Amino acid sequence: MTGNPALTQNTFTEVSAATRAEGMTVPGTVQKTGILLALTLLSASYTWNLYFTSPTSSMSGWAMGGAFGGFVIAMVTIFRKTWAPFTAPLYALCEGLFIGAVSAITQAAYGVSVIQAVLLTFGTLAALLGAYQTGIIRASEPFKRGVIAATGGIAIAYLISMVLGLFHIQVPFMAGSGMFSIGFSVVVVIVAALNLVIDFDFIEQGAKAGAPKYMEWYAAFSLLVTLVWLYLEILRLLAKLRSRD
Repeated sequence: MTGNPALTQNTFTEVSAATRAEGMTVPGTVQKTGILLALTLLSASYTWNLYFTSPTSSMSGWAMGGAFGGFVIAMVTIFRKTWAPFTAPLYALCEGLFIGAVSAITQAAYGVSVIQAVLLTFGTLAALLGAYQTGIIRASEPFKRGVIAATGGIAIAYLISMVLGLFHIQVPFMAGSGMFSIGFSVVVVIVAALNLVIDFDFIEQGAKAGAPKYMEWYAAFSLLVTLVWLYLEILRLLAKLRSRD
């Protein structure tokens, strides 16, 4: 049970036992995650540099294209897990295009330090991984249910905000840079970060269950989904804080 749509209670039990000749391992998943992060950085650097070297370039097109492409590929990966070795890298490249464009636009508009957002994202990842490995924080069932409920609530809030936005109506506690809006972003960042703990647990359980080798790519993809969300929420929070200066 997880708030990450790419990971469910049956993620590792649904795969056929006949495909488990070479099992999934935690080091293998870490390696695949590194590859996906490198691909994300590579494509993100492209749209980032394009923004600052070609001011006339339309970043909205790159952002929308990357986001839509990433969403479609993510859905394919979730429903066709065996394709993960091929679709996960494509997802990383699409998300990189999206992140690079959004990061460039945000830095130009609000003066946000993208390096700071990146460091905060990976600092959070390292801190939670350390806490998980040392047993300070565990993905117990009550913990999972709480994170899932919070993640679902956030998703509903964002959906409502998007629908109202079509009618030019802003949700007060989500828009702007007021204290309630900043407080909401802080909560979202915390919830996104806690989803990492559940992702760690699923990766560990997958390795223990002897899931097939291709699930290393799927688990790495799932972790990247959470990291992208966390980074974007941190970037949003920093933009709100900067706009108050």
